[in-house]
Amino acid sequence: MKCDIILAGVGGQGILTIAATIGLAAVERNLSLKQSEVHGMSQRGGDVQSHLRLSDSEIHSDLIPQGKADLIISVEPMEALRYLPWLGPDGWIVTSKVPYINIPDYPETDDIMTELEKTANSVVLDADMIARDLGSSKSGNMVILGAASKFISIPFEVLENAVRKLFERKGEEVVMLNLRALRAGREAAAGR
Repeated sequence: MKCDIILAGVGGQGILTIAATIGLAAVERNLSLKQSEVHGMSQRGGDVQSHLRLSDSEIHSDLIPQGKADLIISVEPMEALRYLPWLGPDGWIVTSKVPYINIPDYPETDDIMTELEKTANSVVLDADMIARDLGSSKSGNMVILGAASKFISIPFEVLENAVRKLFERKGEEVVMLNLRALRAGREAAAGR
């Protein structure tokens, strides 16, 4: 088993929370795990990117070579597009279609969507709307993780356990909101 994941987004959107959830699940499954340092500005509004490598055997590098990623998980469409060169030929992109416009020359959203649609294996959804419908506008990242979960070689129940562990100190209500978001994302990506 091997799964190389590029995580991409903008600071404050929960990319590091996605990484922590996958990391906890990997540890529970006794998988090897390497994660690169976060590049860019992890403060609110700056671009955030990370390499996350999972395997049932030893991992020698924490960086994923271009053209070798199995999965790009992004909570922002332009950031998904930015890391497209890392995607392997059979890899998948899972991204929110809602832009986080934080620069004056942000490309036209339609142009970004056109480029993303050229990728045969993509799941593009409105994670923010799904999260709002669940009553938690801050859980869009868990919606995206749920949508990406079918492309990660970790049982869904183990990801749910990781969400419980990660959020337990914030109380049962926060745990349940994030679990509902995770499940809603999984359901939104069904059939792809």
